Amino acid sequence: MSVVELEAREVSLEAPGGGLWSEAWYRLRRNPGAIAGAFILAGLVIVAIFAPWIAPASPREQNLAALEGVCCPGPSAEHWFGLDELGRDELSRIIYGTRYSLLIGVVSVSVGFAIGSVLGAVAGFIGGFVDTLIMRIIDIWLTIPGFLMAIGIVALLGPGLTQIMIAIGVINVPLFARLLRGAVLAQRENDFVLAARSVGVPRRSILAAHILPNAISPVIVQATLALATAIIDAAGLGFLGLGPQDPSTPEWGTMLTNTVRFLQTAPHLAIIPGVAIVITAISINLIGDGLREALDPKLRSRG
Repeated sequence: MSVVELEAREVSLEAPGGGLWSEAWYRLRRNPGAIAGAFILAGLVIVAIFAPWIAPASPREQNLAALEGVCCPGPSAEHWFGLDELGRDELSRIIYGTRYSLLIGVVSVSVGFAIGSVLGAVAGFIGGFVDTLIMRIIDIWLTIPGFLMAIGIVALLGPGLTQIMIAIGVINVPLFARLLRGAVLAQRENDFVLAARSVGVPRRSILAAHILPNAISPVIVQATLALATAIIDAAGLGFLGLGPQDPSTPEWGTMLTNTVRFLQTAPHLAIIPGVAIVITAISINLIGDGLREALDPKLRSRG
């Protein structure tokens, strides 16, 4: 038996059949980073769902008597993450803040994904003047720094969680549009697409049933990575005071707004929400990197 035949048999034993998605799932399960990220993210989702039962106190409940004349006591046996300047339990606020951060990330990325995918699919499939028009608009869109555009949109619409989700969704539209357009352009001249055209399959059916299922994988990877960026952007907007106008709202970025004046006396007020943001972003990035390796043939390892 030749070396080529031996290698082919080895590959057939290592990788299961069943198509792109079943093979990607098989590879994803063997990626330690993706598994670790999935466990962390699953834990955060559980915390967000069961926050009322997990949190030791109400996130808005003030207890000025617990301060004992000193601002912001640090972690203790009674209050694991300490208290803030109004005597509110920091652990409870972090737990409830998980809800806001995950909600903002998912909704904003969904908005960008939906609009960007439609624009990219239409531009790549129709081509011609429509493609040129959409992509020139996208190019102009990309000349404006994303975070500055988000600040401008929130300033125009007014501060608030809904406005933050809209702003972050808008700045993600060009990423998904350009990515899906490129993937559609790569797929529309394949043999199976030409065969469908030759037998008279409607253009909409070709796009929906033949092109998009084969072009959507890089967009899904980008959506996963954009989720982490969206959570960081939301925290940044909240830190600038563009988030919820109710200061008692336990959103991680909003919790960081008033911490600058307490950095010397109570650094835990800035460190703990910051660590929560970092852990969430890292877990999502680990999943995104695992998906990219599983779905991109150029990055697949044979280990």
